[in-house]
Amino acid sequence: MLPTFREIVEELFTAGAIRAVFATETLALGINMPARTVVLEKLVKFNGESHVDLSPAEYTQLTGRAGRRGIDIEGHALVVWRRGVDPVYVAGLASTRTYPLRSSFRPSYNMAVNLVAQVGRSRASEVLQTSFAQFQADRSVVGLVQEGKDRQAALEGYAEAMHCHLGDFREYAAIRHQISQLEKEGAKARSAARKAEAAVSLEALRVGDIITIPAGRRAGLAVVIEPSRSYRGETSLPTVLTEDKHVKTLTLSDIPTAVTAMGSMPVPRHFNAKSPKSRRDLATTLRIKAPRRPREVDPATAGRAAAGGEDARIAGLRRQLRAHPCHACPDREEHARWSDRWWRLRRESDGLTRQVEARTNTVAKTFERICGLLTDLGYLVDGGEAVSPDGERLRRLYSDRDLLTAECLRQGVWKRLDSSELAACVSMLVHEPRFGETDPQPRMPTDGVAEAAARMLDIWASLEEREEAARLPHTPMPDAGLAWSVHRWAAGQRLDVVLKDTDLAAGDFVRRCKQVVDLLGQIADAAPEPHLRTLARQATTSVMRGVVAADRLD
Repeated sequence: MLPTFREIVEELFTAGAIRAVFATETLALGINMPARTVVLEKLVKFNGESHVDLSPAEYTQLTGRAGRRGIDIEGHALVVWRRGVDPVYVAGLASTRTYPLRSSFRPSYNMAVNLVAQVGRSRASEVLQTSFAQFQADRSVVGLVQEGKDRQAALEGYAEAMHCHLGDFREYAAIRHQISQLEKEGAKARSAARKAEAAVSLEALRVGDIITIPAGRRAGLAVVIEPSRSYRGETSLPTVLTEDKHVKTLTLSDIPTAVTAMGSMPVPRHFNAKSPKSRRDLATTLRIKAPRRPREVDPATAGRAAAGGEDARIAGLRRQLRAHPCHACPDREEHARWSDRWWRLRRESDGLTRQVEARTNTVAKTFERICGLLTDLGYLVDGGEAVSPDGERLRRLYSDRDLLTAECLRQGVWKRLDSSELAACVSMLVHEPRFGETDPQPRMPTDGVAEAAARMLDIWASLEEREEAARLPHTPMPDAGLAWSVHRWAAGQRLDVVLKDTDLAAGDFVRRCKQVVDLLGQIADAAPEPHLRTLARQATTSVMRGVVAADRLD
């Protein structure tokens, strides 16, 4: 909804000229439009991905408009009855008055450089450890810590139960455990090697090759009618026609070990796999051409090389096991049962420890990783204890893509643009399309914008790789879905012309333009060159006009 239209509706409703307003849940936010009665048509909402039930907090927010301050002594909230709606559930929504408070706080690049500049890295890390977000994270592990203590006590009991009078049975059990692990790893390695050999052999098959499918519903002879193909890093395995006239794309489950062509036969160039007659004729030819005795591959030989090293280590450990004093204990297997329980509980206990470590001091750990990345990029210097000139510019940038914006400024991505083109590029840093509405090839208004957008994507890809290596949340990808419309608007076009070829609502466009103006103001303050600062101010003026400038609420 356009801001001006929204304000008119608000004033008319307050004056009583409009008796009813049909609205979305956002009506409950940010405006002064109380009503005596609020009617909820349904108790579900679309969250951008799926339809979900309203929470008690959302119900309270929606019904909070009922009752006009200073006019009504009470307000009413009505829920429209629908089949399947449980009155007890509705009463539960209405009666809940306390809601859990969840912190959404997380360190950002801008926050990191500002904290380092103001209090230093060490002090900033200490402050973050006392944050409410860290308090919630630490409190969530209290139960895990207690469970870990209980399991540690159980481990001590198991260790006592497997005590052996002939020697250290824990040492003996460790050797047994190591042998077991090596045997499992060897089996996995052999299986992986067999699958790799099978995949290579399947990719080597050509049209007309005759093979044998060893097992499964389609076991038997088959002829390749379409070879393996690779496209964009994905490899499709060959498609075959079986002797019972079925067309099948092979999988590694069908061919668990390397396959060798038994022979070959001609396949018609324009073979139609959908034609029953073509399939029948080719299957008949297959049965005639196939050799009488197919060559078989011994599965035991496949992947044997992968296990050679483990076999030698296992043999050495078995000798060490037999030489251990506890090996001669008459109660060895009884002790071993307790040791198996000990190792199983030890794995579970180690898993709990990892969970606790992952949740403890998470905010400070994220801050330290951010500082490490900023040091690598040159925004922090002196081992991350001081802010560089580039870091000072980052201090002035507040957005979800703050570091990406700073990198674009540092690398001069926008130097050659005019004001309308700059506004279009900045829209890529604020636009967030709804789920499933991303355009893979958005239309670009000018060649200059297209070139700058390509450079922005390259910078983002490089930054994402660094974030992945540092185990940090990824910076959102720049999206050019709004670039064409913002460029038109900044160039002076009317709103109806700007929105003519888009599905964007006028109110959504105005909101995005306000965000573009906000980021342009930050760029005007942070840009290293006077020319770019002037250009950002000109772009701000170009966008802040008409209905965008008339939005007095924002």
